[in-house]
Amino acid sequence: MDGALSGRFLRGLALAPDRPALRAGGAALTYRELHERALLLAGSLLSGLPDQPPAVGVLAGKGPSAYPSLLAGLYSGVTVVPLQPAFPAARTRQMIEAAGVGALLADDDALPALTALHEAGVTLPTLFAPGGQPMPALAVDPGSVLKAPMPARPDDTAYVLFTSGSTGRPKGVPVTHANTAHYFSLLDERYDFGPEDVFSQTFDLNFDCAMFDLFCAWGAGATVVPVPAREYARLPEFVAEQGVTVWFSTPSAISLVRRTGGLAPGALPSLRRSFFAGEALSCRDAEDWAAAASGTVLENIYGPTELTITVTAHRWRPGHRHLHGMVPIGAVHPGHAVLLLDADGSPSTTDEGELCIAGPQLTPGYLDPADDTGRFLERDGLRYYRTGDRVRGTDSDGLLYLGRQDAQVQVHGIRTELAEVDAAVRGCPGVEDAVTVAVPVDGTVELAVFHTGDPVPPARLARHLRELLPAAVVPRAYHHLDALPLNPNRKTDRRQLTSRAAALRQQPAGAGTRTEGRQESQ
Repeated sequence: MDGALSGRFLRGLALAPDRPALRAGGAALTYRELHERALLLAGSLLSGLPDQPPAVGVLAGKGPSAYPSLLAGLYSGVTVVPLQPAFPAARTRQMIEAAGVGALLADDDALPALTALHEAGVTLPTLFAPGGQPMPALAVDPGSVLKAPMPARPDDTAYVLFTSGSTGRPKGVPVTHANTAHYFSLLDERYDFGPEDVFSQTFDLNFDCAMFDLFCAWGAGATVVPVPAREYARLPEFVAEQGVTVWFSTPSAISLVRRTGGLAPGALPSLRRSFFAGEALSCRDAEDWAAAASGTVLENIYGPTELTITVTAHRWRPGHRHLHGMVPIGAVHPGHAVLLLDADGSPSTTDEGELCIAGPQLTPGYLDPADDTGRFLERDGLRYYRTGDRVRGTDSDGLLYLGRQDAQVQVHGIRTELAEVDAAVRGCPGVEDAVTVAVPVDGTVELAVFHTGDPVPPARLARHLRELLPAAVVPRAYHHLDALPLNPNRKTDRRQLTSRAAALRQQPAGAGTRTEGRQESQ
């Protein structure tokens, strides 16, 4: 079982059978208890079905019963499809149908989602311990408990996650046991996690970064502690109470904790390792976090779902300055090949271009082969994934992230990186964080800025930016927010901000509030 993802848990079980594998919702489960619960649920699932399904959906949040359900899915030996109960039922139904889900494991908090799915026409055998749910029920049967997890082959799909699709439907990304085995073997070499560690778990289970938390921790006999949303307002106290030693989140969490006063120097002394991924990490955020967690080693890690969780890493150095004030994403994992492409799709003749990666962490392809078009390419006998991210190579820091391909816009004929404008706005006194979006206007685009921190007047922001940017690309609109909106994966929701900027542009002059306004560039 060492090559299967579930084998990571068995390693932890051998290392620390009576130590807590999970603390959530005021309850704790030891490795032995979680293992036995997963064997019971997996056996009940398989015995209650006439045939083994191609995939099992795990409809679960981050409560105490979510994790035995996820582990049981892996123990059953079939493909696991994590499903988010908060998603619209129509979207979840699309995922269920695309992945061929034949049964559901649901946690204690999934009843509203099960009811909505049933009303949307989904009728699947469901193992839901509390009972009283609308789906055909599978019973928890002590007589069917597995003696050991079901085996899995390296090329079998461990789990399927879904990403946004340009066609309006989610794209399914299968990740194999071989993919995860390579990934976690590299992390085992790089990090010194052990049974004394306590990992934060900030990501929903349908987000691939959650797999980092769970299987780094469980492979080392460490403890996983989900972080409830309400605890960000008192994060230093929560981290101290739980004894958290390893933190992993999106960079957006740093701004959130800063606003609640949780980033005072030395406020997070128990953290010995901190990881950030999912969006660009600014040097300012890294510095502030490292000051609060003065004993931490901080890393910026990067990777699309198609390349198994993360595929690069950069260890941050205090006081080291970088392009646009952003922390590099670092070197690509050993065993992988890198190709940079120009805008026309030809190999770049410089050290800058769209990042393409080939190697053992690469997914075999989307569930629907039609989605592969334009995302994968063959060159020199290797199959590369086109990330859509623009990077620049350096000798000392690995790769610098320059933004999405679609985040480079033409403003009055000038090619502009939105990340550069973001960084310039963050440099204005009083601004905490900033996101720039492009709004189509009369065949071109106008830039609009959303910023947090102090409600800096638009005229002052424009004056500041004119000192840093070409006049033609100085944004035309500035909007202050208490907090930047986040999507379900806790990344900044640029799509929502773009829609909001377009709507605000249509308002009559003077309709903005004290902290929202337009400033014509001179």
